[in-house]
Amino acid sequence: MQVLYFAWVRERIGLPKECVESDAKTVSELVEELRSRGERYALAFADTSALRVAVDQELTSFDAPLDNAREVAFFPPMTGG
Repeated sequence: MQVLYFAWVRERIGLPKECVESDAKTVSELVEELRSRGERYALAFADTSALRVAVDQELTSFDAPLDNAREVAFFPPMTGG
């Protein structure tokens, strides 16, 4: 699946996106797999309460299933202005 990173998540990881092979059943499981990739990922996903997630371009929770997901995006909360 494609995993997209936006704003400070992208800055910490050092990539805007990557193709990830995963056995994760939920977004939370995917986050755990990503954290295990190294310090940059661990830092980016240290506090998931500061992140939002979208699966196949639909906002969802970290408990959401990844059944046949093609894209997962991580980004900080959006603010208006």
